[in-house]
This record gives sequence, C-alpha cells and structure tokens, in this order.
Amino acid sequence: MAMIELEFGRQNFHPLKKKSPLLLKLIAVVFAVLLFCEFLIYYLAIFQCNWPEVKTTASDGEQATREPVLKAMFLADTHLLGEVLGHWLDKLRREWQMERAFQTALWLLQPEVVFILGDIFDEGKWSTPEAWVNDVERFQKMFRHPSHVQLKVVAGNHDIGFHYEMNTYKVERFEKVFSSERLFSWKGINFVMVNSVALNGDGCGICSETEAELIEVSHRLNCSREHYPLYRRSDANCSGEDAAPPEERDIPFKENYDVLSREASQKLLRWFQPRLVLSGHTHSACEVHHGGRVPELSVPSFSWRNRNNPSFIMGSITPTDYTLSKCYLPREDVVLIIYCGMVGFLVVLTLTHFGLLASPFLAGLNLLRKRKTR
Repeated sequence: MAMIELEFGRQNFHPLKKKSPLLLKLIAVVFAVLLFCEFLIYYLAIFQCNWPEVKTTASDGEQATREPVLKAMFLADTHLLGEVLGHWLDKLRREWQMERAFQTALWLLQPEVVFILGDIFDEGKWSTPEAWVNDVERFQKMFRHPSHVQLKVVAGNHDIGFHYEMNTYKVERFEKVFSSERLFSWKGINFVMVNSVALNGDGCGICSETEAELIEVSHRLNCSREHYPLYRRSDANCSGEDAAPPEERDIPFKENYDVLSREASQKLLRWFQPRLVLSGHTHSACEVHHGGRVPELSVPSFSWRNRNNPSFIMGSITPTDYTLSKCYLPREDVVLIIYCGMVGFLVVLTLTHFGLLASPFLAGLNLLRKRKTR
C-alpha cells in the first residue's frame, strides 16, 4: 500500500517539475518584451535625437559677442481622452505612450522650455467640472517636469471649443490652470503665444477684445520686432498659394475652420513681424512661407491616437538665429508587431515543450545528421 502511494506521489511531482521551467521561460520572455516595448524603446528612439547646431556669435561693429542658446521643445495635439468618448484601454495605452515619451525626452534632452501648441484635451470643450479636474490631474501627472523646466501651454479648439462654442467660463477655466500670458521672454528671446480660436473664423475678422490684447503685445515688442519668433496655436496650417506640400499626404483645409482667414493671418504677420511661426491643429507636419520669407511649420501630433509615427520639434534659438530639427517617437505598428511576434514565439515554445511541435533546433540537428550519414 505504501509503495502504491509513493508511485502516485512521483507521478504528481514530475508534471510540476516539468512545467516549472516552461513557466519561468514564459515569464522571462513576457517581462523582457514588456520592458523593451514600454520603457527601453523610448530611450532607443529619442537617444538618436540631438539638438541642432546654431550660430552663437553675433558681431556688433568690431566686437563679437557670444549669444546664449535656448533649448526649446514644441509639442502639439496631445488630446487626452475624456469620460464621454474615451475608452479606458485607449486612455491607458496612448497616455502611457505620451508619458513615457515626454519623461524620456526630458531626461535625455534636458530642454529648458517646453511649448504645447493646443488641443491638450480631447473633450475640454464640453467636459463637466468633475471631468475637467480629472483630466487636469492626469495631464499634470503625465507631463510633470522639474522646477527649472518651463512648460507653456496654449489653448486649442478641443480645450475651449471653436469660436462659436467657447464662452467666458471655458476660457477662464483653462487659464486658471495654464495661465493667460501672451508674451514669454527668456534669454533675450520673445515668444508670442496666440490662440487662434479667439480669432473669429466666420468672416467677421478678429474680435475686438482679442485684437486689443494683441495690439498691446505688439506695442510692447515694438523695439525688438526683428529679434523674436512667433509661436502660436493656429488653425492656419499650410494655407496660401506658396504652401509646401504636406510631409506625407495632401490635406484639404477649409478657410475659417481648419485654417485662419487670410485677413487674420496678414494682421498677425503685420503686427508682430515674426522670424518664425510654429502651429498645431493638423496632426501632421508641413511648411508654408508667408510672403516668401516668414516660415510657418505645423507641429505633428504627439499621440499615437492621431499618428502612427508621432514626433516633436527641437529648437536651438538665440536672439538673432534659430535652427530646428524633428525627433521621432517609436512607431505604434512596430510595437504591435513585436507583441504579435512575442505571442507567436510563446505558442511555439509551449507546443515544443510538450512535444506537440518539433523543436526547430532538434529538427536542424536531425537534418544535418541525415546528410552526414549519406
């Protein structure tokens, strides 16, 4: 009787012993793939990005002075999902992607200032007070930054609504969190931040209140008009006769809806005489030259929800010069392919372990032995 019980004990022990190495292998593979796809891949992608070189000496008569360089990052259209249209899995996946990308970029690139050019939220234009608080808390967690790094945010149409949807409550709610400043200066460089949602797009021109604010900023910069770029969250991307073709595809833009009216664009250019314009809204990158001399570059979306290959702009800026470069984030399809490959590998590993599928390694050895015997 004792011998029978011992045999049963041995039979029960061996399957456990056989499954343990398999389980450890499966856990190791899953952990390695998760570590790479959710952490290391961001370092691998952003490590390839470098700040563009810019001329740092300016001649003042016979004397040459070294100008300070400001390192600035430009993001756009993060579109944090809300409680109405946002699925929990979509939120988890895309917001984790943006958080890891942003935190990795801060650690590797160490910018001094970061601009987010509109559409921070996806449902800010209709979110309830409770939902708004939740969205803001998620944003502050995702885009947390050291105290020495400046974060400047401009409102977009998804944050406060288009001109026919926005009201004082929505604007004040946004500005209470992100500030209402129009002018930001650092290292002798002036940044004018214009929310084009406040520029009426139904043919009646620029509303008087916004126009008065912009004129006041223009007067304050009257002495240095030739020495600052203009950065704005704009609906005026790649419009005009001299627009360059988009980076990847042709996008139809509707004036006064997708893009600023020509009248509004000309007023802004006349008031501020910028050296450079950066804008968001289209989720894609393209370039247009206003009057053949003032470049405007639209910044692609930072989120996988809007692009398979999100990116951001890196700028090395001095009071007299600037250079820009684009930094690409990991592609979503590459990450999905890696996960699919992992699943296939786990299936093969499991079937091979239980003898349901011949091991490729053993099959190769057997094939070599047969050839040698011949």
